[in-house]
Amino acid sequence: MSATVDTSNLYDKVAFAKLLGLQREMAEGGVSRMVLESRPELCNNFENTHGGVIMTMLDMAMSSAALSKADFKKAVITVDMSTHFLSPGKGRLVAHGRAVGGGKSICFCEARIEDASGREVARAMGAFKYVDPHR
Repeated sequence: MSATVDTSNLYDKVAFAKLLGLQREMAEGGVSRMVLESRPELCNNFENTHGGVIMTMLDMAMSSAALSKADFKKAVITVDMSTHFLSPGKGRLVAHGRAVGGGKSICFCEARIEDASGREVARAMGAFKYVDPHR
C-alpha cells in the first residue's frame, strides 16, 4: 500500500450510516465516538432503539477506532463481533470505541454505548482485519 493512502473519508461513503443518522464525532489515536439521535423509525415494538441499530453503532465505533489506530492508512472489515445488551436504548446514544490490541493484520477493539443519562446500553468486542482500501 502506498504511503499516500488516506481512508479518513471512508465513513462518509457508508450510506447505511447516513440512513440511520449516525454521526462520527471523532476518531483519532485508536479512539472514536459516534452519536445517534434515536427516532421512532429506528425503534422496536417496545419503543427502544432496535438491537440492529445498536450493533451497527458498536461496529462503526470499533471500526473507526481501528482505522484511526492505523492513522487512516488502511481499510478494515469486521471478522468477529460479540455484543451484550444491558439496558434499553432511547434518545441520544453515544458509542465510544477503542482499539485495544492486535498487530499488522488484525485489530482488536471494544465499544460501549451510553444514553443521555450515562446509563450503559450495550457493550461489544470485535476483531477487524486490515485490508487494502482499493479492494
